[in-house]
Amino acid sequence: MSLDVYLEDAAGNKLYCRNITHNLGVMANEAGIYACLWRPDENGITHAKQVIEPLAAGVALLATEKARFEQFNAPNGWGMWEHFLPFCADYLQACRDHPEALVKVSV
Repeated sequence: MSLDVYLEDAAGNKLYCRNITHNLGVMANEAGIYACLWRPDENGITHAKQVIEPLAAGVALLATEKARFEQFNAPNGWGMWEHFLPFCADYLQACRDHPEALVKVSV
């Protein structure tokens, strides 16, 4: 199972799309970004600009506290800090590039 995140314009055109494993949910929760990644609609997040602040804080934590987050690496290798940090940083940049985009997820 996985998480797909999308940014779309008002016409429904995809501006950005990425996928990551659900095995990173615990790590995301520890970084304080589970809600904005996995459950944006349940947390009032509709636009990319709303994701920027929490995701930037989460990326900063992930980048500076590697050992803290590596303890949540999936034993089977599907869900690792070394993949999650770049995923989050890339999504953050996409949100900064398209702040008015609509946020969509598929879980």
